[in-house]
Amino acid sequence: MRIKRTTPLSGIARRSRAIAIAAGLVAVAALAVPTAQASSSGTYSANQIAAAGDAVLGADVAGTAWRADPATGKLVVTVDSTVSAAEVQQIKDSAGSNAGALRIEHTPGKFSKLLSGGDAIYAPGWRCSLGFNVRSGSTYYFLTAGHCTDGKPPWYTNSSNTTYIGPTVVSSFPGNDYGLVRYDNAAVSHEGTVGSVDITGAANATVGLSVTRRGSTTGIHSGTVTGLNATVNYGGGDIVYGMIQTNVCAEPGDSGGPLYSGSKAIGLTSGGSGNCSSGGTTFFQPVTNALSALSQYGISLY
Repeated sequence: MRIKRTTPLSGIARRSRAIAIAAGLVAVAALAVPTAQASSSGTYSANQIAAAGDAVLGADVAGTAWRADPATGKLVVTVDSTVSAAEVQQIKDSAGSNAGALRIEHTPGKFSKLLSGGDAIYAPGWRCSLGFNVRSGSTYYFLTAGHCTDGKPPWYTNSSNTTYIGPTVVSSFPGNDYGLVRYDNAAVSHEGTVGSVDITGAANATVGLSVTRRGSTTGIHSGTVTGLNATVNYGGGDIVYGMIQTNVCAEPGDSGGPLYSGSKAIGLTSGGSGNCSSGGTTFFQPVTNALSALSQYGISLY
């Protein structure tokens, strides 16, 4: 089922955009532009890569994501199928003398925020997925995606919005992509698990880490972390930073759902492209960053 947010809570245009992800096999093509500023090994300095990243941000092309790859001395720029050849050239032109630091990779489909997780949670007009349950003393909360909690809606366990969970306490999007919801209904259970997996703590992602994602649309799927500290431009000013990039599939409705490795919480589903029939690219908000940002609430995983 493909879910979109059809009932905006404010005038922000992004809340009324339909969420649609085109299917397709992930095809990766690496394109490098030679430059005289490269070292003899073809790598670039950290300052050059940072400058290239600033240039990609300045180009402001929707459907792009980028991250530094220290192993190759390149800035990996992943572009979805909506990005034209002219826009790729625009990115390169923006990078100027650092264009050679760019490695362009193509992925089919459109980068979208995957609305509609663990278990399904509902706000008036849309569906998302619960990420991880957390607590502060005797007060219980859950983490989910910030683009789900944008506008600070109330949350329910069912689509008819009759079984109340509680209010959105914190919402951070764009920039980050996390939200905090408080359990105000004592009758709603809040276990410290993801499905049957007991979550005992949080950990940082590493490249090559085996991870699993659970979502209310597509269930459980696994893969690996392919990059760290990615910046993703969903368009319309919706840019997020510091994301975990993976080859785990996801679809609309999986937003906010948990990414974990063994018993450790790793991330919250943000968005991506592709589907769970043919594969895709999905980005996640690191849980450790969200917990750190929410430290004033004194929350922790169970």
